[in-house]
Amino acid sequence: MLHIERVVVGRLEENCYILWKDGEAGAVIVDPGDEAEKIDEQLKAIARRPAAVLLTHGHFDHTGALSHYAGLPIYLHEDDGFMLNDPTKNVGWRFSDFRERPTDTIPVREGERFALCGITFEVLHTPGHTPGCVCYLADGEALLTGDTLFRHGYGRVDHPGGDIDVLFGSLKRLLGLPRDYPVYPGHGEGTSVFQERGRL
Repeated sequence: MLHIERVVVGRLEENCYILWKDGEAGAVIVDPGDEAEKIDEQLKAIARRPAAVLLTHGHFDHTGALSHYAGLPIYLHEDDGFMLNDPTKNVGWRFSDFRERPTDTIPVREGERFALCGITFEVLHTPGHTPGCVCYLADGEALLTGDTLFRHGYGRVDHPGGDIDVLFGSLKRLLGLPRDYPVYPGHGEGTSVFQERGRL
């Protein structure tokens, strides 16, 4: 069985997610935005060790605790690699976040499938908020959308690399998915594909 735990971290209340399965010792961390100690406390509570990190995009509020997990495989779309250590591009300068991030990442691409900790992930490239924004479909049953799709909204496009027309294309794709996947967004409460289809 797939489990997903939300840990709200940082000044922008970013949603970090921990995914694990019964019978597996490891867990996958999605978007460790800040407060590594808080994330580690939750890992301890569920008795799992961190095994890999998935990033939906490169903004500072989704990568602030990344250096704490530098020894793990870190997955990121190659179009966002440029912003990890550029506070102007990752918007960290607005909050005086100039911390270095590890840049040794594993590139993910549209349509790619891979397994981590017994969980199968499919990559959906959904640019617009940033050029390398992706969503991850976990075990074909849960959609982690980062800052592409929120409950009642979507990510802003006034940061470097943002493009409203491209984002609307990505939203059209997500809202056109044939199943009502539960949505785990980068900020705020969860929703589902079909719920947002009627709102956006």
